Amino acid sequence: RQWTSASVLGLLMLGGGYGLTAVVSFIAVVPAMVSLAQLPYGVRPGRAEWAGIALGLAGIVALSAGQGWSASTLGLLAITGACVTWSVGTVWAKHGLPGGRALALAPGAMGYASQMLAGGAMLVAASALAGEAPHWPTPASVDVRALACWAYLVVAGSLMGFTAYMVLLERAGAALASSYSYVNPVVGMALGVTLGGEVISAGEWAAAAVVLVGVVLLLRGNRPA
Repeated sequence: RQWTSASVLGLLMLGGGYGLTAVVSFIAVVPAMVSLAQLPYGVRPGRAEWAGIALGLAGIVALSAGQGWSASTLGLLAITGACVTWSVGTVWAKHGLPGGRALALAPGAMGYASQMLAGGAMLVAASALAGEAPHWPTPASVDVRALACWAYLVVAGSLMGFTAYMVLLERAGAALASSYSYVNPVVGMALGVTLGGEVISAGEWAAAAVVLVGVVLLLRGNRPA
């Protein structure tokens, strides 16, 4: 039962959420989707949470205004699917399946690890179905930078990031846990300025401030009574 539950969440959150995600700010609709998906469970966001969701979306749209939204139809469908599957997986992990049936997951970190194992296996299978073939590089052809990027994603993206998300999901509201998707573009912008030498306009700084205010409202809306 635990592996079955891990496979369900792995399919939704790793297979769908990670597998379909492109690097676009459209992912910031996740908190709103999560809030809507929780309505059948009787979880209704308060005014501060709705205000935080609205401000976060407004700020992200303002940050993205200069990008032209020139993604292809297939790309938009893929990122929409990623947002939906991640949001559904988040709500099911928090509240169980529709009808009140809880998912039986292994306790502690093993539960998160089993989800990543199941989701990774599904991504490998999807890769094979898409016709991708494994490439076994020789030591001479290994790009050290690519290897370092892979190691960073394993440690920061999976071992730390996904685990931290699941722990926060257990201890806080689902809308608050998913607010990371507002913060990510702001962090990316800050890294672009400090490490990439990019120039940010006053309007983009103002949009980033709006995003952060939205996150603060989400935090206030999720404070213990």
